[in-house]
Amino acid sequence: MKRFEIITEADARMLDLGTTVMLTPNGHITPLAQDTLRSRRIIVIRDDQLNVLDAALKPVAPIKIVAMGSDHTGLSLKQRLAARLRSAGVTVQDLGTHDQTPVDYPDIAAAVGRAVASGEAEGGVVIDGGGLGSAIAANKIDGIRAAMCTDETTARYSREHNGANVLCLGASLLAPDQAMAIVEVWMRTAMTEPRYVRRLAKIQALERGRR
Repeated sequence: MKRFEIITEADARMLDLGTTVMLTPNGHITPLAQDTLRSRRIIVIRDDQLNVLDAALKPVAPIKIVAMGSDHTGLSLKQRLAARLRSAGVTVQDLGTHDQTPVDYPDIAAAVGRAVASGEAEGGVVIDGGGLGSAIAANKIDGIRAAMCTDETTARYSREHNGANVLCLGASLLAPDQAMAIVEVWMRTAMTEPRYVRRLAKIQALERGRR
């Protein structure tokens, strides 16, 4: 990542479209450069913002408070996972559904996503038939990075590289023991590399319409 004490319009025009650059704490951006940076969709991060970015974007690990939800197809799996997690000392917020009456997965995914985005939970798990629909729905919530995982490797990558804060599972694709192994790996995996956190800042910029 390039680092500047001052960014002029000439500097801004030389940068690649959509790139991210670093500005020193007392650095300066000229007025014309501001417009050029905006039009070229270039993100500027100050050195003193990195710790703030870390705190705001890095997922909590290990997760000790988890919001869980499922549609009717995932109810049985959710109940088994919640019981196992509680026995391990994890606080589980069960956001439904609670019986086999058909419900729409976007409603459940939104409830879990909002609990995580608001800070009420440190992470979320959503279960439906295939896991894909819940991931799509949860990702519409500002601040949520939901990943549908089918094994322990994708669970680890979704956290370590992508900072996922909601895990989506497909009840029709996984046996209970497989699902529990995925959840355990996902909940304990931390994001530690600064370059991955910087990439989350770009995702946040997309989410907020700045890219």
